[in-house]
Amino acid sequence: MSVHKPVLVVTAQFPDEIEARIDRDYDARRNPRQRPFTRDELLEASSGADALFIMPFDRLDSEFFKRVPASVKVIATYSVGTDHIDLQAAANRNIAIGYTPGINSDATADIAMLLMLGASRRAHEGQEMVRTGTWTPSSPVLLGWQLTGKVLGIFGMGRVGQAVAQRARGFGMTVHYSNPGRLPAALEKDAVFHSSPPDLLRVSEFLSLHAPETPETHHFINSKTIDLLPRGAILINTARGGLVVDEDLIAALKSGRVAAAGLDVFEGEPKLHPGYVALKNTFLLPHMGSATVETRLAMGMVVLDNIDAVLKGKPAPSLVTHDPAFALPPKS
Repeated sequence: MSVHKPVLVVTAQFPDEIEARIDRDYDARRNPRQRPFTRDELLEASSGADALFIMPFDRLDSEFFKRVPASVKVIATYSVGTDHIDLQAAANRNIAIGYTPGINSDATADIAMLLMLGASRRAHEGQEMVRTGTWTPSSPVLLGWQLTGKVLGIFGMGRVGQAVAQRARGFGMTVHYSNPGRLPAALEKDAVFHSSPPDLLRVSEFLSLHAPETPETHHFINSKTIDLLPRGAILINTARGGLVVDEDLIAALKSGRVAAAGLDVFEGEPKLHPGYVALKNTFLLPHMGSATVETRLAMGMVVLDNIDAVLKGKPAPSLVTHDPAFALPPKS
């Protein structure tokens, strides 16, 4: 006797262990195309489905939730960020939203340190010299900037920010941070708190972004905030590309106002502003923050745990229960 399985729409391919669990527990509807679903295609695939397993490139806006079939009870995203989902529209339809907080903290913090080192030590230029065969005994020495003794400003001191702070201390950096609220002493450790983000920028010889993208943080890095940084500061972004005004950062990199940048995320990715590619003082990665075997497997299992729990009427490990806005202090 066949057992009815819940219908699960799966918008991408995942590690083998995750795919095996999907096949075991669900009647899976997978995307047969070599590109993401369009909104209409995803809505069509969702007809009669119980749940959706989505990626950050699946944009679920208010129009999507107006038209999503009533059969859909839960949508779980393979990400920590939920800025690609209209959470209020989902709540209006009483659709549970699952996400994967905390799991990628260490992997993303590792990438932040890689970007910090790569940008500050001119790794792109060094790689280019080696790979193009232009490295000779008379080649100029690529003088970079070391981390030891420098102030690292962390904008957004959540799990990832705290993991970066822990690693930065090992490099002899002094940690300052800005956050909606001050951390408890046990988590803050020796970090210096700034209730005002501009005050953080003024002391940050290195600045690492770890805030979610919200209306308050969108384009936080712009010509005005860049001018607050110490001259020759180095910027790291493993959060969201939308935190940065690309044209303003590129201008600052060209002028030397910002010495270098290490970027793993971009506004409009996978497309990125071509100005970054032409610069020598950028160290660029293709959104690899959580891309370790261990992290991606754990994320997929939490996605399925969330879906399982909602469909079975049990407590889920990580549902979005409120707007996770990174609210900045009121402007004076």
